[in-house]
Amino acid sequence: MREYLFQLMQTSGGELDAQAIVLRLVMSAVIAAFLFLSYRLSHSGSIYSMKFNVSLVALTVITTTVMIVIGNNIALSLGMVGALSIVRFRTAIKDSRDTVYIFWAIVVGICCGSGDYLVASAGSAMVFLVLLLFGRIRSDNRVLLILRTARINEPKVEALIFQYYNRKAILRAKNTTQESVEFIYELNGKYLNKPLHVGEKSITDAVYELGGVEYFNIVTQNDEISG
Repeated sequence: MREYLFQLMQTSGGELDAQAIVLRLVMSAVIAAFLFLSYRLSHSGSIYSMKFNVSLVALTVITTTVMIVIGNNIALSLGMVGALSIVRFRTAIKDSRDTVYIFWAIVVGICCGSGDYLVASAGSAMVFLVLLLFGRIRSDNRVLLILRTARINEPKVEALIFQYYNRKAILRAKNTTQESVEFIYELNGKYLNKPLHVGEKSITDAVYELGGVEYFNIVTQNDEISG
């Protein structure tokens, strides 16, 4: 049994000639180009990172190279797993879709490294179409209404916000002192300029008409500035 396991760990999948190695690397680079294009099309604005996009292409080719070296050699596979297990990546992911692209690059590299070009091409084509159709979907912007005023205006502010936005504005925090109170409301961005209250006054004008308002800030949160 020991001899069998030893022979199994020493078994290699066969030596590849230079033409086969170049073909696998070229195929991985070609498919990685579609990955590059998909990432560029599905991301825009400050959320797009050219460096990250180039890194995806490099990751695909590197994974293919690793697969060519490992082949069917179990000993090399275990050694590679052990080497990678001590690597800790601390790069912050700005967009949850970036994780999809990382896995896509790795899978393409594995497929091309093992010579499964059809699987790599068909799978990449399907992922490309899915991300092209749904990659530009954005969640609605969230708006924070931050207001600081005198304590005497506390019921007036609550009534005013309810009058303009009913239950669409969610109170997230209320900080108080003996003299002042600070409100933080969260509101869907589409309701900011379309309040439920029918009138010509904007929410800003209505707030400052209460008197005693220290400041009234409107902060927009969206995917592009998520941490």
